[in-house]
Amino acid sequence: MNTARKPVLLAVLLVGLVASGARPALAAPEGLNQFFAHLNGVLASVLFFDVMPGEAKMPFIVGWLVVGAVYLTVRFGFINLRMMGHALAVLRGRYRTPEDKGEVTPFQALSAALSATVGLGNIAGVAIAVSVGGPGATFWMIVAGFFGMTSKFTEVTLAQMYREFRPDGHVLGGAMEYLSKGFAEYGWAGLGKALALLFAVCCVGASLGGGNAFQVSQSMGAVQNVLPFFQTYPWVFGVFMGGAVALVIIGGIRSIARAAEAIVPTMVFIYLSACLFIILSNAAEIPHALASIVTQAFHPTAVAGGMIGVLVTGFQRAAFSSEAGIGSAAIAHSASSVKYPIRQGFVALYEPFIDTVIICTMTALVIVLTGVWNAPEYHALVAQSKGAALTAKAFGTVLPWFPVILSVSVVLFAYSTMISWSYYGERCWTYIFGERWSMVYRILYVMVIVLASLVSAGNILDFSDLLLLSMAFPNFLGLYLLQGKVAAALREYTAKLASGELDKEAEAARAGAVQTQSGA
Repeated sequence: MNTARKPVLLAVLLVGLVASGARPALAAPEGLNQFFAHLNGVLASVLFFDVMPGEAKMPFIVGWLVVGAVYLTVRFGFINLRMMGHALAVLRGRYRTPEDKGEVTPFQALSAALSATVGLGNIAGVAIAVSVGGPGATFWMIVAGFFGMTSKFTEVTLAQMYREFRPDGHVLGGAMEYLSKGFAEYGWAGLGKALALLFAVCCVGASLGGGNAFQVSQSMGAVQNVLPFFQTYPWVFGVFMGGAVALVIIGGIRSIARAAEAIVPTMVFIYLSACLFIILSNAAEIPHALASIVTQAFHPTAVAGGMIGVLVTGFQRAAFSSEAGIGSAAIAHSASSVKYPIRQGFVALYEPFIDTVIICTMTALVIVLTGVWNAPEYHALVAQSKGAALTAKAFGTVLPWFPVILSVSVVLFAYSTMISWSYYGERCWTYIFGERWSMVYRILYVMVIVLASLVSAGNILDFSDLLLLSMAFPNFLGLYLLQGKVAAALREYTAKLASGELDKEAEAARAGAVQTQSGA
């Protein structure tokens, strides 16, 4: 086969897989359903293998992420507490220098990464986690998010260290780069390339499924509840979303970063404002809600597995929401324009903090305060894992039209996730096939958006979610192996910061910029 045709043929195959699911009025081919159901069973038996003795269950992949996050946090001396202030200064542009290299600013890179992680999991996933694990799951979710900040710091720093500047000026960075190059430094080039390829393939699949088709179907469902027109003409929604996404992603990371820079603060403000209104409307219940979150974290009532069951529920939600340790966000952060790789790592600390510690916690408070998490009339929604619908019920307890705000938030969250995941998938596609085939992926991505509005392919989407979790295995192997390089860079950087060298460097850069402007 002509190797130049392989990316095109693969694109056609992937579209065919999504299109072969069931339309609302048609049944999916039974053979295809059974094939992906079998793959899901095999992959899930590995990723969700129970490593916790007793009644409570700890999936292997959750333990893999959480144990690694705790280890790295201790290893780097609780960097997630020590460097938050400095990270904010970097975000504000205080440490810009003429030697900065990259395609986007640190804030734009953070916005692009946040637009992928702040998604439907913050709305739907948290509601289900609280309903299943009780209010105490919120406490452990915050704890896991705190430790996940260090995982994000580590992978982003490595992505900056090992990124590659292509001839066309675009940056290629992420786990596929530090796995292939980092393992080669230890004489394991073959293993590194295999792990990098595994990561890239999983990322492409996850981007088309969980990062694309799932977002379309879930956001369309929310809109259809408000605008019945889309129940009759779902393809209109698909075409609208496809066009909106295409306008942004065709321009690459610079266009995606500019869009994310505008969308992310707006959508977070809208959603958190609504949550805050609901919380303040139930102000009298806040002390009781906070007390139940803390006490039931250690002494839960009627929760399978007791305290361990609640802990696992919270940890699992945090791991899935922030994607810390998955390696996806490192792809966006690798394009940031900074002089020191570790500087962008500090910026990345804010990603799990905003996503999990703030947004997920606000959602959890809404669910706890309104009481929908254990209301008998909503047990069916919990049993069917309809978290977005449960959150909508919570919003509706304050004002009847508040679910409309939630629908707007769902669409914004889904859209922002789609544009950022398109970049993750495109960079991994490029790693596999080469830069000249990147446009093939972008066209494929937009085609899947339209198809997802007409097609339901449950087993295929479940498979793509498992591929996302699979990314954590090769990625964390890289973090364990290369942590020494991050530690060395951290010691060097903090020494310069303590001596005042970095502040003098920043002052000289600002003075040079002022002089240049004066001369102009």
